[in-house]
Amino acid sequence: MTAVEPQGRISPHDSGLWEDGQIAPLKRVADMIRAQGSVPGLQIAHAGRKASMGSPFDAYRVVPEEEGGWSKDVRGPSEDSFNEGHCRPHALTKEQIQDLVQKFADAAVRADKAGIDVIEIHSAHGYLLHNFLSGASNKRTDEYGGSLENRMRFPLEVAKAVRTAWPKHKPLWLRFSATDFKEPNQMVHDPEGWDVYQAIEYAKKLKAVGVDVIDCSSGGNVSGVLYPIAPHYQVPFAEAVRREANIPTGAVGYITDPVEAEQILQEGKADYILLARELLRNSGWPLRAAKELGLIVKWPNQYERADAERWLSKRKEALLIPQEMPIADKPRISKL
Repeated sequence: MTAVEPQGRISPHDSGLWEDGQIAPLKRVADMIRAQGSVPGLQIAHAGRKASMGSPFDAYRVVPEEEGGWSKDVRGPSEDSFNEGHCRPHALTKEQIQDLVQKFADAAVRADKAGIDVIEIHSAHGYLLHNFLSGASNKRTDEYGGSLENRMRFPLEVAKAVRTAWPKHKPLWLRFSATDFKEPNQMVHDPEGWDVYQAIEYAKKLKAVGVDVIDCSSGGNVSGVLYPIAPHYQVPFAEAVRREANIPTGAVGYITDPVEAEQILQEGKADYILLARELLRNSGWPLRAAKELGLIVKWPNQYERADAERWLSKRKEALLIPQEMPIADKPRISKL
């Protein structure tokens, strides 16, 4: 995810889009993606009370100031930390909340200038917007805490501001956690924390402000909970939000088989399949999916010989078509 301010990074190694000087480097990435026939997308976020931590390729620990961290300037809705292994946040003031709303919008403007075509607001996994949504992490007593309406206020202000700043013809996605998993049951009620029923109400409000797709994930906001991890265990969230809020959804989580992924779509449980770790394990998954689903797709030029059927077909065609070569182009045999 790409942070909207320096304090919004999870780790010192994270990308950011809080100043104009970051536009050009991002544009090089977007141009490369587009040159390969794909669509560049970007996720903007704020890590909230999970900020100033080690990167995935370093020890996951609090990173102090002397090592490039900002452990004394971590921010959240309240002063409760995620757990003992994370920083204690400062509760954001109302002025700081409004400043962050503008920073999300500014990041969207920069993303557009960099050539990004799809943007997603990260409102999941125990990061700042999720911190505000859940009563488990939001202990405020002002208009940004307490009731569901109040807890949704800041995330909805962000969504409105980004939608206004982001071109109307470009899709706006939002990822949220559909539940805090107070219990290892997808449909458990948790009105004092965060559950799928509140998430559905949130989705309805998001649709009203112009969000196009909800990326339905879960968890990450409460430490020590048990997750019912199994293939497709988060698909019921995408299905419920799609049905009750009448908005397109993306399904995530332990979806690894192409045929099963297609079945989720055909059964109307989601509109998109989103892969993350499976693509890290197997970057050729789209090619595998095309083969198993009987589709013809364009392979990267460098890998085309690995597409046995197409390569053999091309070789066969070349052998069948007579070709007259000019004398100058005929291969020469050199004597050693």
